[in-house]
Amino acid sequence: MKKSVKVIDLGTMEYSECLELQRKLRDQRIADEIGDTLLLVEHTPVLTMGRRGQNDNVVVSEEFLKENGIDVHWVERGGDVTYHGPGQLVVYPIFNLIHFGKDIHTFVDNLINSISVVLKDEFGLTAHREDGKHTGVYIGKDKIAAIGLAIRRWVSMHGFAFNVNTDLSHFRWIVPCGLGDRGVTSVKEQTGSEVDYNKVKIKIVEAMAKIYDFDYEFTDLESVEK
Repeated sequence: MKKSVKVIDLGTMEYSECLELQRKLRDQRIADEIGDTLLLVEHTPVLTMGRRGQNDNVVVSEEFLKENGIDVHWVERGGDVTYHGPGQLVVYPIFNLIHFGKDIHTFVDNLINSISVVLKDEFGLTAHREDGKHTGVYIGKDKIAAIGLAIRRWVSMHGFAFNVNTDLSHFRWIVPCGLGDRGVTSVKEQTGSEVDYNKVKIKIVEAMAKIYDFDYEFTDLESVEK
C-alpha cells in the first residue's frame, strides 16, 4: 500500500511558532497519533543556529539584530547558522523514516534530488550536492538550498530552506552555514527575474511525492493537530 502524506501550507509564520508546532507534531508522530505530515512555510526574517552553530558566524551586532527585530534561535537540527525570510520556501517533513527506508543518508539524498529535479525541469538549472560540512544543494559554489534535520526515534523534523525569491543581501548578516568559501544564490538570481513562488511549492511537493513514492493531499492544520 502506497504511503500517504498530509501537506499543510502554513503561509507566513514566525519561526518560534512554527518550531513549537513542529515539535508538537513530531511527538504526535512518534506516538503514532498522526500520519506523515509535510509542512510548507515562509518565515519572517530570522536566524537559526544548529548543533554546530558558532556565535562568530553572526557578523552583525546584537544591537543591529534587536533594532531590526531579528531573533536568533538555537535549535536541534544539524549544521551551523542559516537565515530564513520572505521569498524562501521552507519545507519541514514530519516523517517516520521507518516507512522511508530507515536510512538517514538516503532520506537526505532524496531531499536533495527533489530540489534538483525542480531546478532542472522548471528552470533549466543544473544543481549538485556537496557532502560533509557543505551539505546542501549548490549551483556552482553558491548554495541555493540549505538542509538540516533532527531525528528522534526515527521521526524527522526541520528540513530544508530553498531560496526562491529570497533577498540575498540578508545573508550578509551571517557566514551562511559557517562556510566562508561558499556563497548563496536563489532561483530569482539565477533566472534574472522573480518566479512564481506558489508554483514552486507545488512542484516541490510533486517531486518529493515521486521520489519518496507517496500519495498526498493538501489539508489544513486543524485536520491534523490533536
